[in-house]
Parts: sequence; C-alpha cells; structure tokens
Amino acid sequence: MRLALVLMGGGARAAYQAGVLSALAEIAREVEPTRRELPFAIVCGSSAGAINAAAIASHADDFPHGAARLLSFWEHLRAEMIYRTDWLGVAAAGARWLAAMSLGWAARRSPRALLDNAPLAHLLRRELNFHRVGQMLGARKLHALSITALSYTSGRHLTFYEGSEPIHAWRRAQRTARMVDLSAAHLLASSAIPFVFPAVPLVIDGRIEYFGDGSIRQIAPLSPAIHFGGDRIVVIGAAAARPEVPAANGHASAYPSLAQIGQQVLASVFLDSIGTDIEHIEHVNRVVEHLPRQVEPESGWRHVDVLAIAPSERIELIAAKHLRRLPATVRALLGAMGGNQPAGASFASYLLFEAEFTRELIALGHADAMRQRETLAEWIASASPGGGSPPRVPPPVSPVVRPVTAPGGAASELSKPAPASAAARSAPPPAEPAEPGIGSISEPNRPD
Repeated sequence: MRLALVLMGGGARAAYQAGVLSALAEIAREVEPTRRELPFAIVCGSSAGAINAAAIASHADDFPHGAARLLSFWEHLRAEMIYRTDWLGVAAAGARWLAAMSLGWAARRSPRALLDNAPLAHLLRRELNFHRVGQMLGARKLHALSITALSYTSGRHLTFYEGSEPIHAWRRAQRTARMVDLSAAHLLASSAIPFVFPAVPLVIDGRIEYFGDGSIRQIAPLSPAIHFGGDRIVVIGAAAARPEVPAANGHASAYPSLAQIGQQVLASVFLDSIGTDIEHIEHVNRVVEHLPRQVEPESGWRHVDVLAIAPSERIELIAAKHLRRLPATVRALLGAMGGNQPAGASFASYLLFEAEFTRELIALGHADAMRQRETLAEWIASASPGGGSPPRVPPPVSPVVRPVTAPGGAASELSKPAPASAAARSAPPPAEPAEPGIGSISEPNRPD
C-alpha cells in the first residue's frame, strides 16, 4: 500500500502541519519501533506546505529526526526571518502601494508586493540543500516529491516534481506537470502569497514566467498524489474547511476593512478547493465499487482513500490573541488596512510568523492528529517499504526548469539548479545546519 502526504498552504498557519507531523512520527514509532523511515512514499506540497514537504522529504530515512527539526524551526520562528520588518523595508513597500492607489498615473514604480520576503529567500538558500532529496530518491526511501505553483504569466498551474524513477508528466486544462531539478526557488514561488509576497521568475521552455502561491486556482490539489500512485492520502490543511466569520463582537455590520476583504480572498485561495476534490474522489470510489472486477484495471479508475486533518479550532480566534506579537512596523501597516483588529485577525494570521502563535498551532495540530490515532496507525502499518516501487531506472532527459535572478539580483543564489545526476545523488550528504533549522534538505481515482 503506497501512502501519500499532501501539505496545503496558509502562510504562518502552516505551523499547524508541524504539530501533525510530530504526532505522525510518534504514531509511526509506536506502530514499528525499529523503523525510522518515512512511511509516506509520496510527498506533495503547495504554498507554505511546500517548505514543510521539502523538509520532511529530505529526512525520508529518519522521519522522527526530520519531524523534530521541523518542529524546532516553527517553534523558534520570528517574522523578521520571513519578511523585512524594519521601518525602511516596510515603509518602502507601503509607500509604493499608497502611490499606486492614490497616484497610479504618476507612480514611477508599480508595487510588487505588500512585503519584501528577501529574508525567506535567504533562509531557504541557507537551510535547504535539495541534493539530499535526490539522495533519498536514489536510495528508494522516497518515491516522489512535488511542489505546485501558479504561473501569473500563462495562467497555468504547474506541478514540479522529482521521482525515484521516470514518472510520466501529465497535462490537463490549465494545469500541467513536469519533472525538474527542484530548488529553493520553487519553494519561494509556491509560498508567494498573492499581493503579500512578490512573484518569483522561473524559466519555462526558454521564457521567463512569474509564479505565485501554489494554492491559487488549485482545483485538484490531490491530483499529483494520485498520479504518483498513492493508494491512501493523508492531507493536512491549514484551516478548517468551513466559512470563517469575523472574530469581533460588533452590533451592526460595518463596511468591511481591506483586511476583512483580504481574508475572504485568501480563504478562497487556501480553503475552497480541498473539500471539492475530496468529494470528487469519494464519488469516483463509489463508481469503482460498482465496476466489474475484470473491468476496473482497464478503466484506469481505482479506489483511493483520503484522510483529511484540519484545525478543530478557528485559527482567526487564536491569531486575535497574538496580534500584539507582530513587529510594530507590521502592526502599523496592517492598521491602515484594519488588520490589527479582531475582525481582521484572519488576514493577519497568514503573516503571524511569531513563536507564540506558531506554538499554539503546533499543539493544536498534534492534538487533532492524535484524535485520529487509530486510523493513522492502521494506515502506517499498511505502508509498503520504500513505496513498493520497482528498482530505480535512470530518468529520461527532460527540460530543466531553471530559476532566474530576480531584478536587482536579490535571488541570484536561487538561480543555480541542483545536480540531478546519479553520481551526484550518491555523494555523501552535506553537514547539517545548526539548530533550529528546517533540516538539511539536500537540497479518479483516476489521474486527472
């Protein structure tokens, strides 16, 4: 039985996933104390979940260690590690937005984003080494890792992936996949929250395209896991799949602030697709149950189980308690949008990369996963070692998607693709970064 892990986005809300993964590591150890390998042969990530996915995949040979390092990273996080919080950086971005909105015709430079996430780019360059992901694939500790992002240029939804063997790419309406040498740039692109963080340039088929958050227009978030052969999928979200309401206790409805409008836009990005996709899979499962046994293999349809783990509490209420933890500069910026008030806490929660908030989400994620301990233990016990895949075959030559240097050279290090040769993948892993780091990351149900 091949298990797949799907990590959805949500900015700072992705700390919840670290708590769930910590619980999964504990459950896996209880099921088989002597086995330390990751029970999930397939790992798929989008938005901030892409960073968590890469971190866990890099430690496919030691799941408890990888989960512990990821936990330590989120427990010690500060906003300045993700985006600029100094007055100059925040004021420059804010001034460009103000000029564009009030004097758009006269503004010399159009704003790229609300915040400058150069610190995140530096963090990914320093902490993530995708060479080790290649080693995990070459050693058959992992079957596939995928990262999804949206091209603002073409409107296509692209899934970038690496596999332990040649995996046929797929193409559907407005979404496609391709095997590449994954790099930190793909993570930066997938986690670029719309309007909040700048788009990331990547070279696709010889031309530059700009990419943003992988959760945007992600109509089939479970599709990569199914294409990679997942039989059972554990999907960890960043918010409950239900409408959120303002946390304020106002009497009459007032005109919504920009933060309230923004939180609904982000909710449509991060929350709307997974429920629909699960319903689609359940429908296909019912159809498969009625297919004659001899017809099922030829149909291309197969039964896939899905277990969704999402916050049991409203994250915006948790965020409202921690708004004061944001740097003064960010509070001032959000204040102009109404984001420093309880009613705008949902919008602010995506930017609340502060340890006090993330630790509470981690505890919630751990508790929510433990409530499903029995099912998770049964699934983990059924997992095939190494994903149950055949011996590794050298992948065919395919176009490499290379990140390019952003204007100003801010992302120059990200323009170096990771080596993908068999010799490189068999080389010793680099030394691990000092704690608290993400970890050394060397660097229907018919596929639809």
